[in-house]
Amino acid sequence: MTERTEARLDSWKEIAAYLRRGARTVQRWEREEGLPVHRLRHGTLGSVYAFPAELDQWWTQRSAGRPAAEAAAEPSVAVLPFADMSRERDQAYFCEGVAEEITNALGRVEGLRVASRTAALHARTGAADSREIARRLRVRTLLEGSVRQSAGRLRIAVELVDAHTGFQLWAERYDRETRHVFAVQDEIARAVVGALRLALSPPQAARLWPPGTREVRAYDCYLRGRRLYEQYSTRDVEAALRLFSRAVELDPGYPQAHAGLADCWSYLFLYRDRSETHRASAERASLQAITLAPGSAQAWASRGLALSLSGRDQEAADAFAEAVQLDPGLFEAHYYRARHAFAAGWPQAALRAFEEAMRVRPEDYQAPLLAAQIYDDGGRPEEAATVRRLGIERARRHLEVEPEDARALYMAANGMAALGGRERAREWAERARQLRPDDPMVLYNVACIFSLLEMPEPALDCLEKAVHSGLRQRGWCEHDSNLDALRSHQRFQALLRDL
Repeated sequence: MTERTEARLDSWKEIAAYLRRGARTVQRWEREEGLPVHRLRHGTLGSVYAFPAELDQWWTQRSAGRPAAEAAAEPSVAVLPFADMSRERDQAYFCEGVAEEITNALGRVEGLRVASRTAALHARTGAADSREIARRLRVRTLLEGSVRQSAGRLRIAVELVDAHTGFQLWAERYDRETRHVFAVQDEIARAVVGALRLALSPPQAARLWPPGTREVRAYDCYLRGRRLYEQYSTRDVEAALRLFSRAVELDPGYPQAHAGLADCWSYLFLYRDRSETHRASAERASLQAITLAPGSAQAWASRGLALSLSGRDQEAADAFAEAVQLDPGLFEAHYYRARHAFAAGWPQAALRAFEEAMRVRPEDYQAPLLAAQIYDDGGRPEEAATVRRLGIERARRHLEVEPEDARALYMAANGMAALGGRERAREWAERARQLRPDDPMVLYNVACIFSLLEMPEPALDCLEKAVHSGLRQRGWCEHDSNLDALRSHQRFQALLRDL
């Protein structure tokens, strides 16, 4: 594949030239093998476009295995985001939670390929119809639904559609009390399995819904907390901590809520205050999570993160390995494992884990952008450039859904800086800093970008402010090649001593 910096290829001719094939060949690949070509809404044949990063990924997958069309012929489903039909339109987090629980349950069914929650969310954005969404996600069927919750009552309407034919395979409407939401989610997942003519063995049926809670108020707090935690800002994590704490008060036996608490305490230890209280709280909450649910991959991933705070590197690595073994499809297990390995100075282990994270969540922008740095450090610049372009394009699409996500902005900016896009990198970095001017994680990453742009003084200013605001990622600072341009400066060496 040739290197290219344009954001988009706007015709069959450009797509064919990029792939070094004839136009008829790439049209056949799009028709038969799922080549990621997009069409404008009016649907004329000539109105097509493609992103180089998506073509690169498709080419890699095609070279390594079966064509996408073969994969899409298997039993497969995507659970699209459920629409919020409540009067106030303030239940988006609850709708997302219901869809995510069903996605997770279906993901435990052997022989069924399930698109991830975030892939389904992003694929729907700007897509013209169900066929286009299914093509993007490489699935045959789509589960769509709506949720209305009011005064203790719940109405969920769902339908399962064959996206290739447009035929409805199954549909149902549930009018229940809100406290019965768990039973409804279970019924929907089992109905989808039945409609796809799959059979659940008794062990599979038992694994469909791992230990959780039956207290709907705790569940509501957990869903809101998880959504806030995923914003990766100190303010949002502190709010998530309060919600997870409330969930545990309502149901002390809720393992996912304890895991959420552990993740929050770990984050605050790393990015706000390296206090013994925070570290001990993270370890205590993670231990409680695995005690309550020893078969929960999420609990073990949180445990690994908590153990890494006190330098117990091998114990943390063992916990992450347990999480991956329990659920190879859990993104957080691979992603936390990769970040831990990088901070511990194990770049090849980090790279393998980032690659696995990319595999299980193909729409994620973080893992490819972090993996690119390791490829570069290891003398593999072509692979680094390919995954950087991929990560930047994924971040762009993510920002279409979440335009004020500072993390997507600064991570994409880092990739742009590494590829030589100085002006755009600085512009996006400044946008991220304006959104969260005092957030330690934002400041650290903006420092990395300035370092790549050979702006040492602004980089050191940001890094010092990050440390003074609570950043305590010594291992990351020691091994992050983005900061290599700063290492000879006395100010940087003083910061390392402070860490």
